[in-house]
Formats: sequence, C-alpha cells, structure tokens
Amino acid sequence: MEALTASISVEGLRKSFGGLLVLDGVTFTVDRGELCCVLGPSGCGKTTLLRIIAGLLGFDSGRVVVEGVEVRPGRRAYCEVGVVFQEPRLLKWRTVRENVRLGLELRKGRLSAEDEVAVDECLKLVGLDGYADAYPHELSGGMRQRVALARALAVKPRVLLMDEPLTGLDVRARRELQDEILRVWRREGLTVLFVTHDLREAIYLAEKIVVFSDKPTKVKAVVPVDLPRPRDLSDPACARLEEEVRGLFYA
Repeated sequence: MEALTASISVEGLRKSFGGLLVLDGVTFTVDRGELCCVLGPSGCGKTTLLRIIAGLLGFDSGRVVVEGVEVRPGRRAYCEVGVVFQEPRLLKWRTVRENVRLGLELRKGRLSAEDEVAVDECLKLVGLDGYADAYPHELSGGMRQRVALARALAVKPRVLLMDEPLTGLDVRARRELQDEILRVWRREGLTVLFVTHDLREAIYLAEKIVVFSDKPTKVKAVVPVDLPRPRDLSDPACARLEEEVRGLFYA
C-alpha cells in the first residue's frame, strides 16, 4: 500500500520511442498537497512524464500511482486529474465560459445547475469573471492561460499537472500567473506537479524540486525548498539555493 502522504508515486519508470530511451528508471514521489517542480533541460522527457501520469501515454516498465490508484494508459477516471498544457488549447469558436465548461462536458455530457455554478466560480477564482462572454482572440496570452487553468480546475481535481504553462509569456504576465498558481494551490489544497526548465521559476514556486538529467533521463537529485513565502529571488538564501541547484543541473 502507498504511503498515506503520497499523492503521486513514480517508481522505476522507463519509456522509449522506437530505439530511443527517454526515461530511464525515473523514481520520485509528490506528497499530498505539495507543489513540486520537475526541472530539466529541453527535450529530456518532462512532457512525456506528465502525459504518462495523466494516463494519456503508455510506458515500457515501472509503476505510476496517483492518489493510491495505479495508472493505466487511457484510463483517466482513476482520479480527478487536471492538466494545463504549454499552449492553452482553447477552441476559438467558444467563449471563455464555454471553454471552461469543456472538460466537464467531456466527462459528464449535460451539465447540472451545480456544474454551471462551479464554472462561474472557477472563472472568478482566476480573475476572469468579467470576461466570461469574450472569445480567445480578444484575450492576452496570460488571460488565455488563465482560461486553461480555470478549465482544469472546473473538474474539481485533487491533482493538477502543469506542463511549462508560462513559456512564451512576458516577464510581467509570467510573474502574475506564478502568483495566481500559488494562490489557487493554497486555496484549493491541490497537489501540483509543475514542469519547467526555468530554475528561478522552480525556486519561486516549489516546495520540492526534482532535477532531471538529459536523455536518457534519470533523477539527478530531489531538492527541498525550505524558504518562506512570499519569496524574493534576490534574497541571499534564494541565491544560495539557486547556485546549489544550478550546480546539480549542469553537473
């Protein structure tokens, strides 16, 4: 039986594409309610890992358990898991509210009055309650990513998987969304697995950083981030941790 504190458990995970070994015995855990960042170079298999955990992709060997239930490819009902991808993946012909409803529609079909209230609550939670009838082309990049976050939250997940969701945003929008993610994580008590290749972003967000090697990918180190919030990245403690993790990252 999995430890009661473990929300995500990855054990000896191996995944190949053809003859290319991508994940080579990856092992780590994420505690329930923890915000964990996976930090690794581009192309090392971080997205592959998230797709496996979400049940969207198979793997060669190893074991993946989410909220006490073993993951099987294509079996997404094992736990309410929300996924936010690098691109918002919004339907341009649907309004903001209609895009947020999409995940619920795919799971349930017709929505109840309670579901509709939940959609509006999620829009309010991410600060978009005034934009419910807007279309994606009318929104900034940061606002479109907020819609994607609201859509993931609408299914009431216990686990939120985030695949470099802030890549491509300007510095201001990126920081705003980082703070928004922290606020939602605290309020909802979610387990969050956040993939990034940005070391400073990982230090700003995470309670724990899992450092990946390049392919074939292994876990180089698991680094606890025991720093008070809100974090100031210019603080000497943050700078020392950045130097430590950078040494692991490039070793």
